Amino acid sequence: MLRSVSRVIQYQLSRMVANNKALLLHEADKITGFMRLLMKPRNTQAKWTKEERRLLKAHLRHLSYYVPALVIFVMPFGSLLIPLLAEVLDRRKAFRKTAQNGFDAAGSGGGITLGS
Repeated sequence: MLRSVSRVIQYQLSRMVANNKALLLHEADKITGFMRLLMKPRNTQAKWTKEERRLLKAHLRHLSYYVPALVIFVMPFGSLLIPLLAEVLDRRKAFRKTAQNGFDAAGSGGGITLGS
């Protein structure tokens, strides 16, 4: 049951963000380093620090003036949903692999070889 509730929440949030994706990306590009910080876990598999989470929430608060639907990410426990926002806003078609799983940071896959 928890899994089905999670899927419903994910679907609704994905739809809400997708409806405003163009405006959100346009405004997010104006904030220096926001997209890089938002995509950090997806690109490097490293977790956000407390300071990075605080900065993300501040940026999302600013963006919620333009896209009111983003206010959910600023509310208590909204930071748990930020990875979903990163997934929806990711412009790449495939997940970027790292040295741990075989791809280079540019996502081309040709630069790193695992094993001999």
